[in-house]
Formats: sequence, C-alpha cells, structure tokens
Amino acid sequence: MKFFKRYILGLTLLSMLSTSCDSDYLELEPPNILLDDQVWNDTKLITGVLSNYYDRLPAHTSLTTGWADFAAYDEAMWSGYSGNDGLNNIFSYNFGRWGLWDYGLIRDINLAIDKLNTVSELSEDQKTQFLSELRFIRAYVYFEHVKRMGGVPLITEELIYDFSGDPSYLQYPRNTEAEVYDFVISEMEAIMPTLGNNGSQTRANRFTALAVVSRAALYAGSLAKYNSEMGSPIQLPGGEVGIDPSRAEGYYTKSLNASKTILEEGGYGLYNANPDLGENFYEAIITKNGNPEVIWAQDYLLSADKRHGFTYDNVARSAREDNLGSSAITPGLGLVEDFQYLDGSSGELKTHTEDGSDYIYYDEVDDIFENKDARLYGTVIYPGASFRGQEIFMQAGVMVWNGNSYDRIESDGLATEYEDGGVLVAAGGPHRSIQEVSNTGFYLRKYVDNAVGASTRGIRSEVWWVRFRLGEIYLNAAEAAFELGMPEAVDYINVLRERAGFGPNSLSSLTMEDIMQERRVELAFEDHVVWDYKRWRVAHEKWDGNTSNPESMIYSLYPYRVVRPGDPRDGKFVFVRSVAPRFRAPRFFQLGNYYSFIGQNIIDANPKIVRNPFH
Repeated sequence: MKFFKRYILGLTLLSMLSTSCDSDYLELEPPNILLDDQVWNDTKLITGVLSNYYDRLPAHTSLTTGWADFAAYDEAMWSGYSGNDGLNNIFSYNFGRWGLWDYGLIRDINLAIDKLNTVSELSEDQKTQFLSELRFIRAYVYFEHVKRMGGVPLITEELIYDFSGDPSYLQYPRNTEAEVYDFVISEMEAIMPTLGNNGSQTRANRFTALAVVSRAALYAGSLAKYNSEMGSPIQLPGGEVGIDPSRAEGYYTKSLNASKTILEEGGYGLYNANPDLGENFYEAIITKNGNPEVIWAQDYLLSADKRHGFTYDNVARSAREDNLGSSAITPGLGLVEDFQYLDGSSGELKTHTEDGSDYIYYDEVDDIFENKDARLYGTVIYPGASFRGQEIFMQAGVMVWNGNSYDRIESDGLATEYEDGGVLVAAGGPHRSIQEVSNTGFYLRKYVDNAVGASTRGIRSEVWWVRFRLGEIYLNAAEAAFELGMPEAVDYINVLRERAGFGPNSLSSLTMEDIMQERRVELAFEDHVVWDYKRWRVAHEKWDGNTSNPESMIYSLYPYRVVRPGDPRDGKFVFVRSVAPRFRAPRFFQLGNYYSFIGQNIIDANPKIVRNPFH
C-alpha cells in the first residue's frame, strides 16, 4: 500500500509539472547558485572573486607553496624528516622544474573582464577600478609564465569552442619573449592611474604596478644583455626565446624610472624601528603594523582562520613548541659567509690560524660571528644567537686533547652530557644524522614567526609572504643605473648597507659582483636567487655539478667545546667546516634549465607551440 501511494504521488507531481510549465514553481531562483547579474553588480562579491585570483597567483616558493625548494639551491639544504632527503640528492634539475602553463587562471580572468564589461551596471569608475585590478593580476600571471617559459601565447579574451570539430582557430602560437615582457610592462603602465587601493599592501595599487615594472623590466634588460654575451646565445628562430640585445638599454631605463618613482613618490621607507640592527632586519619582513617597507604581500590572519605551518616546520629544534616538526630548511655555510664583516672585508669565518696549524679558540660560541653584516642575524640563527628571548645554543661535540692532538667526540643523541659534566651535544645540535635538527650548524630566522604558539599545529603562523618590498626596489634601481652607466647606482646600494651596520658611503664604487653580493644577502629566502642567476646567465656556472665548486655544494660549520684541563684553552670553542653530512650531490644546472620544458600534452592540444631549446 505504501508503494502504491508513492506511485500515485509521483504521477500527480509529474502531471503538475507537465501542465504547469509557466507556474512560479519553475521560476524559483536556485538557492545555492549566484547568477552573473548578481555577482558582477555586487562590489563585495566582485572583491571575493579578486581575492580568489590573488590566492591563485603562481609562486615558485612562498610560505605555503613550494617552500621546500628553499633547500634546492645554494642557500640551504634539507634537515627535516628523512623522507624529503631527495632535496639533498639532486644530481640535476629536471627540465620541467619551473614549468608553468596556467591558462585556466588566465581564462577565468578573461571571463571576469568580459562579464564586467557586458553584465555589470556598476558606475564607470567602480567598473574601471575592478577591470584595472583584473588586468594587473593577468599581467602578473604572464610575468610568472615568461620568466619560466620564455614567450607564451598572449590570450586576452575568452576563447569559446563552437563544436565544429575544428579547434584550430583556438590554437595560438607562442608570442616572442620580448612581446610578453612588453605586454606585462605596458599593461602595468596603462592601469596605474585607475587601480585605486591607495595604501593597500595586499591589493594592487599604482606603486604595486610600478614594482612589477621595476622587476620585470630589469629581468628583460638582463636577458637582452647577458644572453647575447654567451658563447652560444639561447634562442629560437621565431624569438620565442631570446631578446635583441639592442633593447637592453630601454628595459633598464624603464626599470630605473619605475624604481625612482616608487622611492620618490610612494611614501615608503626602509624599516628602521628597532635600534638592534639584526632584529630590525628580521622585523622588516615579519612586522605588519606600521611597516613602511612592504609594498605588496600575501597576508594571513588568525582571526580569519587563514594561517600556515611554515614556522612549525622550520623553527629551530631547541625552540620548538610542538613535539613534532622543526628544522626543515637550514641555511648553508656558503650563504652565511656571503655576509661581509662591517669593515668591508670578505665574510669567511675565521676557524684556523693563518698558517692552518691550529684552531682559533673562542670564549663564547657566537664570538666568531661578531662584527658581521647585521642582515646575517636577521636571516639566520647561528650558534649562540637568540630567538624568542632564549639562546639557541649549539654544540656538536667535544674536542678532547690527548697530549698530541684532539680527539673529536660526538653522540648519537641530543642534549647529552660529557663525562666532565659539561654539554656533549646541545639540544639544538647540530647533528650528523638525526632528522629535524640542523645538519649545517645554522637555522632559518627569516619568515620564522617569533610569536608564542606559532610553531604549534594548533595555532600556526600568520606571518605574511612579502612579494615586493622597498629593499628590492633599491637594489633594482642600483642595478639598472649601473647597467646604464650612472654614478648614482652606488648610492642606492649604500642606503641598504648603512641599515645593515656599515658606515655611510661604505662603497665608493660599484661592480656587478657587488650587486650580486648585495642581492644575495638582502633578499635571501625571498625567491630571488634562481631568477637572478637565470637572467644573468650564470646559473650553469654557479651550479655546475662539480664537487670542487663551493657554490654547488652545501657546507656545514660545527662548534665543539675544548676539553683540555689545566690549559687556558679548556672550555673554549673551536669550529670545523665540512660538507654537510646529509648533503649528497652537487647542484647541477644545465643549459636546458634556462627555459622550462613544454609538455607533449600541450603540443598535442596546440601543434603551433614550439619546444624550448635543448628539450
């Protein structure tokens, strides 16, 4: 009987539907779908769409995307859980490592632009501002493509298939590398007056667009100049890869002009709130309130439950608040020694006497780092430095005098004691084999949150990812001015060096090696090293796969306490440098890595796409 009643009810409903097609029932709006005219006429909903696109911006390394690759080059290595030790064993970089082909995002942006133009009834000013912001995001996405792939197809309108069986009209060839850079720059220049968002550090405004021009034009200028100086320039016949060297000056000029406008009109300033210069440099990255240096950042907020686990994964072992996770990315000795001494001398740490016959003995474990560029402290936690108000003490073992030489004694564990009652191996290591403790003798400070609870799984961190800051703009201005032969180039560099503790006008002249050095120490772990080495065409020399090349290797520096009773050196500290024990293979960058591999699936879908060189 129940079945029969259901059957009758079903017939009744079917009859109602078939005879009442014009009823209000069928005209009800779906409760869970937003229609075009609802979205594109509501400023809050449009802002939500923009927020989604900002979050989808491609990134090579950031606090949530690909951050493990900080350990894939010469800045650092992997000291975390052993399952990711492949980062210490990269025999060569895969040709597709930096690949990007995100036309899904580009299509979504093009569709949004079309809807705003055809559906929206907002005021022209409101509409123009949103359109400008969408064009900014699209141009930035193309910049992320061109710096990895070379020229890519420039698609600026929605492509719709007509189901005719012939998709050829949707297949666009690659634009030239120069055309894509020109598009990025011209789009930014066109939308600057209408972007709005004045003063915002998380949404694009006029100065954000100028910052993109500052960087993108510098990249294009470098590629035009340095690619042509190679013995065999990397290029394709159609210009999809390779930029005419005659265009270098024009690009450098655009970069310099954009940089100068930011410096002179943007109202930004280098962060200088803390008289402790090392802490000040650290705060220049992580401080949000009243930070005049940050131009554009990807933000995270505890109140919005938008947080990340970067600190949980990378906090120094002895400072971790959770029983799991820590010490994944650990800087190498090579980077540490790139930070000069404040007298301007080279930054190599002094571990032995000049003739090499004996160690240099230090009273405290951090004495070896005295009088170094303050940016070292703000970037790296070295032995004896503080974090969250506590000393990160490090000791790898003891050096016991046997009457003729030293016996090096270590331990299988951490926080161990030697027979004299002193420390054998510190709770923070370093250690040769234990995972989640430094394998290099250093920990990462930059971007690691010093707030209580930030390294726990329950709270996590809301430190933002800084995409552009004024420190880079000074460096961009310096490099562009240098390439144009302008004497003021050195002045831009000296501003940054003075904040780091060097005296005024510490450099009287400038070389390209100085520029490379300053970018390396100022911008470490901010996703610049790969792109800088690529555009200067030096990556294959820096990372040549040779174990005798220190830039291809990751070195460690281990502190040891001297056990030599009755001798004035007893209780002092000495240091031993070596290849980091968990590091297995020298970095090897091939010519085919300058432009990323274009997959066969892309070529199958669009036969007009040509492959990159060496692939």
